[in-house]
Amino acid sequence: MSAKLLEVRDLKKHFPAAGGRLVRAVEGMSFDVGRGEVLGMVGESGSGKSTAGRAVLGLIAPTSGSVRFDGQEIAGLSRRALRPFRRRMQIVFQDPYASLNPRRRVCDLIGEAMVIHRIGTSADRRDRVAALLERVGLPADAMERYPHEFSGGQRQRIGIARALAVEPDFIVADEPVSALDVSVQAQVVNLLQDLQRDLGLAILFIAHDLSVVNYISDRVAVVYLGRIMEIAPADELMRAPRHPYTRALLDAAPVPDPAARRTRAPLAGDIPSPADPPSGCVFRTRCPRAAGECAQQVPELVEVSPGHARACLRDDLC
Repeated sequence: MSAKLLEVRDLKKHFPAAGGRLVRAVEGMSFDVGRGEVLGMVGESGSGKSTAGRAVLGLIAPTSGSVRFDGQEIAGLSRRALRPFRRRMQIVFQDPYASLNPRRRVCDLIGEAMVIHRIGTSADRRDRVAALLERVGLPADAMERYPHEFSGGQRQRIGIARALAVEPDFIVADEPVSALDVSVQAQVVNLLQDLQRDLGLAILFIAHDLSVVNYISDRVAVVYLGRIMEIAPADELMRAPRHPYTRALLDAAPVPDPAARRTRAPLAGDIPSPADPPSGCVFRTRCPRAAGECAQQVPELVEVSPGHARACLRDDLC
């Protein structure tokens, strides 16, 4: 992996719930993102992926843990102290409809961060907005229009242009294609891939579709109920998964060849509530290979081969 830009250690985010309980949305995640690297984060809805991404950016305060950006600790910083990092860390939101203020023109939506960070003159900012729109595949005259005049895919392109406006080093792409039609998804993913390569961006790409994550990512972290179950280079994870949950996600993915046949091992039941997680390994209640020890001990994320780690007590599954 390239030099580390983001280092996250034992990140936790808990929310209060009724009856004095805690919703353990993120429960001890540790991962790195290298400069110019795309780390995919995949898992079912409710697994804590988006919460982790927002906690990394400081959009929500972590309960505990360390977040180091370019060697500097940023977890727990005040809004004022965090501000210099805001320019270098941006986000593309999931919903292209709700994430854009319908009362503001595109030029204002994209240029807002430049105003906040006092970048350029008014004329400079308009020129940059026009260049960004062209870069994401929209005409320059789109800047005078309002969000409701665009399709979902076009709105997401505006959201990407907004994230790029202040020339960040790192972007959290929080399920950026899940609300789009399949044909449009491919266009937006390809756009992100081109921008990442051309600009040298580091990206935390969050999604629930393992095939999409594999397509764009250098490495992939598989997340379940607030914990990382497995993390490995993307190609290796797809070829030789080492955790039962990863295998189940692969088995659930659609096969492009209608004539192909394979044995599927669908997951039983639903993901448990993070307010009442299972004891021991959180995946054990749905794991086809769970044993008695899995209810007693929380597995640590341990490297099983260079660059490939998993959290599982069953050595026979390696």
